[in-house]
Amino acid sequence: MHKPHIPLDEIRAAVEGCRKCPLADGRTQTVFGDGNPQARVLIVGEAPGKNEDLQGIPFVGAAGKYLNELLAIAGLRREDVFIANVLKCRPPGNRDPRPEEIELCTPYLREQTRTIDPEFIVTLGNFSTKFILKTEVGITRLHGKLQKAGKFKVFPIFHPAAALYDGSKRVALENDFATLGELLHASQPADGAAGAAASGQSAAGAAMADRPAEAAASDGRSAADGAQSASSQEPRYEQESLL
Repeated sequence: MHKPHIPLDEIRAAVEGCRKCPLADGRTQTVFGDGNPQARVLIVGEAPGKNEDLQGIPFVGAAGKYLNELLAIAGLRREDVFIANVLKCRPPGNRDPRPEEIELCTPYLREQTRTIDPEFIVTLGNFSTKFILKTEVGITRLHGKLQKAGKFKVFPIFHPAAALYDGSKRVALENDFATLGELLHASQPADGAAGAAASGQSAAGAAMADRPAEAAASDGRSAADGAQSASSQEPRYEQESLL
């Protein structure tokens, strides 16, 4: 039996009152997330930085400005997507999230995901990718390759901040967002056919049958470093806790 969806405002209130871990003591404010509550694309980063902590909005610094440019490459705007983080409070000195912090904070992300119910989850960087896919495989190997987590299509990409420190990752980021745009475009006809024939299960079944082919095709792309095309045997990581 599926859990009922919790309204985003209720989840936000729970986040704002959360004091489960010591990060609550050092925060200016929580960073719940921002964007379209019915987005096709949920973007998941790692943790708020200084600017996010001050403003309570994800991706508002230099990495956020670059993310806006990357979204445009995919044919998206910030108002089209929903952006959230694994952690809702800033770690001191922007250090990496700790395992116990992830364990305590990610139930909020799970509830956000259930309520928004996106078609695609774009994971930015190692921490969000490893959490969503429940894998120890790093972002360098997984980026630009479509995966599955339960019913969700998961598309791992380098964190935009990585390109600010390592310019060599800029091409990979931009190519991966271009691929994301192609995946979104390719899935529209199937979605439209299913919607137009809501009462005709044959059309809906055809739409579902097309999706594995799209995933297999996208798995063959590696925009990062010209790596070899992935075969149709590319592993799919299941994350039932997000359903």
